[in-house]
Amino acid sequence: MESTPGHYIKVVVRQTGLSSHVIRVWEKRYKAVVPARSATNRRLYSDEDIARLQWLQQAVQAGHSIGRIAHLSTPELVKLVRAAQAAAPLPQKPGNGEVGEKDPGEFLERAVVAVQRLDAVALENQLVRASIALSQRHLLEEVVQPLMVRIGQMWREGTLRMADEHMASAVVRSSISNLRTHFQVSESAPHVVATTPAGQLHEIGALLATVVATSEGWNSTFLGPNLPAEEIAGAAAKKNARAVLLSIIYPGDDPHLGGELLKLRRLLGDDIALIAGGRAAPHYQYFLNQAKAVTLANLSDLRDSLNSLRS
Repeated sequence: MESTPGHYIKVVVRQTGLSSHVIRVWEKRYKAVVPARSATNRRLYSDEDIARLQWLQQAVQAGHSIGRIAHLSTPELVKLVRAAQAAAPLPQKPGNGEVGEKDPGEFLERAVVAVQRLDAVALENQLVRASIALSQRHLLEEVVQPLMVRIGQMWREGTLRMADEHMASAVVRSSISNLRTHFQVSESAPHVVATTPAGQLHEIGALLATVVATSEGWNSTFLGPNLPAEEIAGAAAKKNARAVLLSIIYPGDDPHLGGELLKLRRLLGDDIALIAGGRAAPHYQYFLNQAKAVTLANLSDLRDSLNSLRS
C-alpha cells in the first residue's frame, strides 16, 4: 500500500504550535516521534506524528514531564490528557483575544524554585514548557536572562549554594545550545564571535548573545569563556568577523580587565565593532568607552545594535 507523503517540519510547526527546536529536542532526546526521511535526507512527519505531538503538547501543558511521557503510546497519551481534562479542564489553545499559559513571569518563578530545590528535571521541564508557550525572543529575554540574573544575585547573597548554581548553569547551557540549531543562516551572512574576556568565567551571557545573533541572521561563533585579548582578536581575524560580542558578568572589580579591553581594541583595529553587555559591564564603562565599545543593557539592545551594524 502506498504511504501518505510526509510533511516538512514547517507544516508541523504551523499545525502543532510547537517550535521546530522543541520538536527536534523531543525527537532526538526523547524519541517522541521518529519521522521518515526524504530522498534529500529532510525529515518527513506523518499525520500520525503530528497528532502524537499535539497530544504530547497537551499533556505537557497539563503538568506532565516530557521525559516521563514520551515513551507512552498515542492511545495512552489520549487517555492521560482526557483524565487531566476531566479533573481540571485544560484551557484551549489561545485564539482571538484569549490568553493561554503565556506569562513569562510564571515560568521564571517556577524555574527559580526548581533551582532552589536542585531539581534539574523540573528546571529543564519549565524551560521546555516556556519554549512551547513563548516566542524565542520572549523565552530568552523574559525567562532565561532574568533567571541567570536571579541565580547570580542569590549566589552572591549566600542564599544559593555553588552546586545549585552549577546545576542551573548546566541545564540552561544545554537549552541555549539546542536553540542555536533552530536557525539556518546563509554562509554569505556576516560573522560575529562571542566570548568573555580574561578573568570572566561566566559564559551564559556570551552563549545567549550567539543565539540572538544567529536569530538575526548572523553567522556566530562561541569561543568559550576567559580568553585573553590576543586569542579573541586572532579568532575574529580568522572568521573575518564584523563584530566581537563580550559578556562581562563577574567580577566587577578586576584590576586587569581594563587593560585587556584596551589591548583588544588595538589588536582588532577600527573596522571590527566591539559590543559588550552583562551585569558587571557598567563597572568598566570608562575602559569600554576608551575601547570604542558599544555597551548594551539587555538582549533587545543587542538585536538593535546588530541590525544597525548590518545596515
